[in-house]
Amino acid sequence: MQEISAAEEASVFRALADSTRRQILQELRPGELAAGQIAARFPISGPSISRHLGVLKAAGLIRERREANRIFYSLAEERLALCIGRFLSAVCPEQAISRNRRQRTIDPEERA
Repeated sequence: MQEISAAEEASVFRALADSTRRQILQELRPGELAAGQIAARFPISGPSISRHLGVLKAAGLIRERREANRIFYSLAEERLALCIGRFLSAVCPEQAISRNRRQRTIDPEERA
């Protein structure tokens, strides 16, 4: 499992504190989008979207890929899941235990 420092974890939660950034993450859920495609989905300026993307990238929540003069972004699901999972395990450990028990009792074919 990847280790994340307290400072890195704090940057994830700061990034998640803004509703626009949370919406960007939701927009990226189906797959990669170009910066212009992301900007077109919001009623704010392109430079504002770029700043939000920068915060998400710095927190490790999205990946960036350049192709010619376009920048494509994708969700870094494992980083988000790791940070949120660690937080929930620390705050609600009994919920994590009961969730694991429920998953073990579900037939493996039902999980697929």
